[in-house]
Amino acid sequence: MRFRSGLLIGIFGLIVVLLGGWVFALATASLTYLALLEFFRMAEFKGIKPATKTTLFSSFIIIISTYFESIGLLEGEISNSILPICSVGICTWLLLQPKSGTISDIAASIFGLFYLGFLPSYWIKLRGLESMINSSNQGFILFENISNTTGLHLTLTSCFLIVASDIGSYFIGKSFGKASLSPISPSKTVEGLIGGISCSVVLAIFFAFLLNWDYPLIVGILYGILISLMALVGDLIESMMKRDAKIKDSGTFLPGHGGILDRIDSYIFTPSVLYYIFILIRYLN
Repeated sequence: MRFRSGLLIGIFGLIVVLLGGWVFALATASLTYLALLEFFRMAEFKGIKPATKTTLFSSFIIIISTYFESIGLLEGEISNSILPICSVGICTWLLLQPKSGTISDIAASIFGLFYLGFLPSYWIKLRGLESMINSSNQGFILFENISNTTGLHLTLTSCFLIVASDIGSYFIGKSFGKASLSPISPSKTVEGLIGGISCSVVLAIFFAFLLNWDYPLIVGILYGILISLMALVGDLIESMMKRDAKIKDSGTFLPGHGGILDRIDSYIFTPSVLYYIFILIRYLN
């Protein structure tokens, strides 16, 4: 059951990344909606009462507005204003409740909006990048009719690298792990971290040569390390929250895999960092 669920998740992810556009945006909105419900469930275990419906709606608006920005239907300044405006709306909603909200209610609501609305929206920004990394790049030849763009390359390869990092850390950690990495997640080991980074780097170097990127060896090493570390941060952050809420899984949506948030935690912090690194490199060139 676990293998079957994992395979279906992988196929679904591959299809929506390849298709891009409104399909990718809708899939991102749907996943973050479900994950945000799980996050609020964890918060409620701690006695926190966030503005659930208002935050869910605000998260959806952020992701959709980001998509409209990526296809040129919305100015960047307007899209960037959604987060602060929605934050004000959430605080106002809590203020108007019969029983006044607490600091924890406000913090959980605003963090939920940022964590599972604003940060995931960068997958849409990343997927929407159009200019090629270099003019001679032919990229994934078989995918040219779908969308042979920088956005496709970075989104698809980063997802594969996260999977490679997860697999490497799991098997290497299970086979050779002795030194605990963090008390937040006792099952994670230093050896597993090294194994995850190594697998991510090897695959990143392969993609760098396949896609004909400049300085493929150096870029592959740095790319692999970056993605693996960002995946680890996302994983540990969710583990910290589950530990605090005293639950094993964020939900039961996926048989054998726990909740949606358990599956996407490694993907939350990656796109914003990768997007701005690419923007910086393009600016410097």
